[in-house]
Amino acid sequence: MSTIKNHVQLVGNVGQEPTITNLESGKKVARFSLATNENYKDSKGEKQTDTNWHTVVAWGKVAEIIEKYVTKGKEVGIAGKLKTRTYETENGNMRYVTEVEASEILLLGSK
Repeated sequence: MSTIKNHVQLVGNVGQEPTITNLESGKKVARFSLATNENYKDSKGEKQTDTNWHTVVAWGKVAEIIEKYVTKGKEVGIAGKLKTRTYETENGNMRYVTEVEASEILLLGSK
């Protein structure tokens, strides 16, 4: 049961070209936005789409796969966990950011 306490699976489209950063330690980190769509019919029976945006972060081997194969618009599947971090703005306000830390990626769609 412990493996499902903080587990996220998403399938969506990459919203922007991934940003790849090479750290001093030699590790790579990839960041990109992922759009997931949910379709439903409203009270009038008309089809509606609700789009949610997620920030995805990946490290190491997963980041290397993203660097080689993932581009804007590509459909991907992500498995990972939610991570929340905090930072302080220039004017002293605390901000909280929740991201999906990807441990696996599945390349979907056409080549």
